[in-house]
Amino acid sequence: MKSTIEKALQRQREAEAAKQAAQEANENTSIEKAIDSTQLEGSTSSSNTEAALSETQVNDAVVEQSVIKEKHKPQTGGKKSTNRIDIDLDRLERLGFVTLTNARRQINEEYREIKRKLIQNAFGPLSKTLPNSNIIMVSSARPSEGKTFTAINLAMSIAAEQDKTVLLVDADVLKPNVLRTLGVPEQKGLMDYLLSETDDISDVMYRTNIPKLRIIPAGSSHHLSTELLASGIMNDTVNEFSTRYSDRIVIIDTPPIIGINESAVLASFAGQAVIVVEEGRSKLHDIQQSVERLNPDMAIGFVVNKTIGSSEAGGYYGYNYYGADRESE
Repeated sequence: MKSTIEKALQRQREAEAAKQAAQEANENTSIEKAIDSTQLEGSTSSSNTEAALSETQVNDAVVEQSVIKEKHKPQTGGKKSTNRIDIDLDRLERLGFVTLTNARRQINEEYREIKRKLIQNAFGPLSKTLPNSNIIMVSSARPSEGKTFTAINLAMSIAAEQDKTVLLVDADVLKPNVLRTLGVPEQKGLMDYLLSETDDISDVMYRTNIPKLRIIPAGSSHHLSTELLASGIMNDTVNEFSTRYSDRIVIIDTPPIIGINESAVLASFAGQAVIVVEEGRSKLHDIQQSVERLNPDMAIGFVVNKTIGSSEAGGYYGYNYYGADRESE
């Protein structure tokens, strides 16, 4: 009897153990299914994320290529510049610059004579033999001979013309001086455009309180200034300046010619060059070397700066045209 009861209890214990084992097995199976389901969802989510990132990267690449292609097209004829520079004309008059008043000051008369030859070269018969005849670079052999002073005076004098507009470009990116001379704070300019920091050249083209004068400052400095000035974007931009407006003259204030690569690059874009020579300081050898570094096909003129004596007969400035013999061609 006792043996029978023990056997029954043993079978009962075995049955309960088997039942518990089965329950544990079912629970483990459910957990594994849950884990597998979670992994599957995670894998699907990761796959979708990677696909989304891949699509975003492709779209970004397409947009970037479009921007690069669009950037290579100068947009000088698009939106009008809303930027403005106010020039203190009374201050410039006190400093001896050309004025826009009716006063017949000597410097006004001298620059009238100088600009007349440049305008004739730009739009007269000689213009047919000069590529970009209305693009005029103003430079000097060495620093501090008065090139920026001359560039500003030429621009202001031409802006007084009834049927001409003028764009003054400060391309002396190594030592920009146009805005400083005008007493205006530095602004974004040419280099910022070439560095693709702005999409439209009009963003760095400033209107002034002189209705027919626009200014493009030099902008930021950069160690690859020579390469940027020699770039296709710069070439296209200058060509756009030359051809878009039939009445426009572009005055480019460039670095001194000797020892500066940027000047030789800019000379390839211009149809005329005005070389400022300081009397009693500029050396003949330097002047000859400057001419040799210029484009032989361009018209080259000289402004003699700081001449001794300032009588009406002698004048404070003189102008001689190096390419005068070409007029008979």
